[in-house]
Amino acid sequence: MTVKNPFVWTEISVNDLARAKKFYESVLQIQLSELATPDTMKVDKDDPYYFEMLAFPGDMMGPGSSGTLVKSSMGKPGAGGTLVYFHAEDCAVELSRVAAAGGKVIAEKMSLGEYGFCGVAEDTEGNHIGFHSMK
Repeated sequence: MTVKNPFVWTEISVNDLARAKKFYESVLQIQLSELATPDTMKVDKDDPYYFEMLAFPGDMMGPGSSGTLVKSSMGKPGAGGTLVYFHAEDCAVELSRVAAAGGKVIAEKMSLGEYGFCGVAEDTEGNHIGFHSMK
């Protein structure tokens, strides 16, 4: 039996969508794209349920998870909540880009033994995020 990854979507709360976009694109060397709100979820900008999203690149039919940056009154960024880990070839590379992108390294690359390596950073919004690699 093949075990599937249980996570299918991630939303990272932000206060400043443009600032967060610049941070993640710089650190991960990717391009985020605007994610249109489905017609059934559209509300006015002054509605408490209004939100804006920028999507990470991903394949919705592939294994693993993708997600978005989300600016919404329903979620607040900051440390102490869910910790999301991004895949990396060598997590030291992404960690080396964090400070220049406006973030802060919380934990440098460390060994997880047979499970590879990880490191943790703080983004420009105060969220703690992780990077994981096998080398």
